[in-house]
Amino acid sequence: MRSFNRAFMFLVIAMWVPWSTPFSGGFPLEPQPQTRKQVTAEDLDRWMIELSNWGRWGKEDQLGAINLITPAKRKQAAALVKEGVSISLARDPQTEKAIDNPSPYQHTMIRIPVGDSGAAMDNYSVSYHGLAHTHLDSLCHVFYQGKMYNGFSQQEVTEEGCGKEDIHNLKEGIFTRGILIDIPRLKGVPYLEPGTLIYPEDLEEWEKKTGIRVSSGDVLFVRTGRWARRAALGPWNVMGNSAGLHPSVARWLKERDVAMIGGDGASDRTPSGIEGVAFPIHRLALVGLGVHMFDNCDLEALSEAAARYNRWEFLLTVAPLPGGTGSPVNPIATF
Repeated sequence: MRSFNRAFMFLVIAMWVPWSTPFSGGFPLEPQPQTRKQVTAEDLDRWMIELSNWGRWGKEDQLGAINLITPAKRKQAAALVKEGVSISLARDPQTEKAIDNPSPYQHTMIRIPVGDSGAAMDNYSVSYHGLAHTHLDSLCHVFYQGKMYNGFSQQEVTEEGCGKEDIHNLKEGIFTRGILIDIPRLKGVPYLEPGTLIYPEDLEEWEKKTGIRVSSGDVLFVRTGRWARRAALGPWNVMGNSAGLHPSVARWLKERDVAMIGGDGASDRTPSGIEGVAFPIHRLALVGLGVHMFDNCDLEALSEAAARYNRWEFLLTVAPLPGGTGSPVNPIATF
């Protein structure tokens, strides 16, 4: 009788409890995915304080997380060269105007040889910020509440250029371990659909899959397959609809002490879904963490090479042009 009553009680409870409610009383219910809280501008304001690297390397520091690329880290990166094969991470110059390239790269010959001697000369220009051309953002590119990284005033940036945190601070170049995090390969798809968000859990799942753990001084390149999708389906409005990192990734970057980040778009998902904030990862990384950012890298050849060698880490070398708020660049991965 007691067994019958107990069974009857469980039956009643099972009928009453909604099937969407997790229940561990012996019923084989699948755990339900947790609904992620919508990130707000107020959350970003709090994270800007909680995750800040301001003052970490002194109140006059203008390098930010580049300080994490130590001599020991450079030696570790150099030891990664085994095959001796280099891969460019730069997109070829985008010379045709398109919906995702409103300001094409321009090249003009200004002198060609005459006869069998002389010299050829030319000129090129590119408005590199945006979502077409491969470039590196300096720390004076983005501001928050009138400040750039480490509390320097946005008034430092004038028509004459950047008085603080100019890309010229990186004139010694970047030489460290690069890591490719290939999210489409992780998900078993050729590319992510526009609007897809990438969470810290995705980055950690990639670590488990590859056996690579992100560590201090590393530079991360997160592939969404943006250029593979463009090759398959044609250009689209990337500024208004692209895959990218969820803002919560910023805390993960801080915990791992990542030196720089990059991707095949802006790293941010567009649109951000946060009212009044178009590029939250740019704000958190450039201003809060002091993490320089690579935009619009072409990671397709790198993805193929990394899969071929079954190696997702490599020596990264970059030498930005001296300038202001950033620089067109040709990052090189060497296996």
